[in-house]
Amino acid sequence: MRTIFTIGFAATMVATVATAEDVLPSSVMYEDGAVRAALTDTAGSAENGRKVFASRKLGNCLACHANEDLAEQSFHGQVGPPLNGVAERWSEAELRGIVSNSKMMFEGTIMPAFYKDTGYTRPLKKFDGKSILSAQQVEDVVAYLMTLNEI
Repeated sequence: MRTIFTIGFAATMVATVATAEDVLPSSVMYEDGAVRAALTDTAGSAENGRKVFASRKLGNCLACHANEDLAEQSFHGQVGPPLNGVAERWSEAELRGIVSNSKMMFEGTIMPAFYKDTGYTRPLKKFDGKSILSAQQVEDVVAYLMTLNEI
């Protein structure tokens, strides 16, 4: 049973193909690093965003960021800023821009662009032309980040 759940969860979370309603990575409009328009027609799910955030195979956000909301997860990073209270520091549009392509907001950052599909070298051919996260996963992570107020 656990294997079936794991396979189903992985299949759902790994989908990186854009649907007809999604804004393609090359069409994302940045304004001073922020992305005002949602990338999908479906509202982000904070619950799914928390899973993507915590996943070491998707967002891998904990590799660089500490987050008290995920205290049950081990090995929080210290490279990026702690994300406690991030919803009080950044707007939804700014967070969408940061997750999509942080380099549009922070020159020289080492944070990867999670919604970009060109302009980089991928070590494995099977990832060429694909973004790290799907448009929906970006919206889900943003919805989750919007729940992180000071604890």
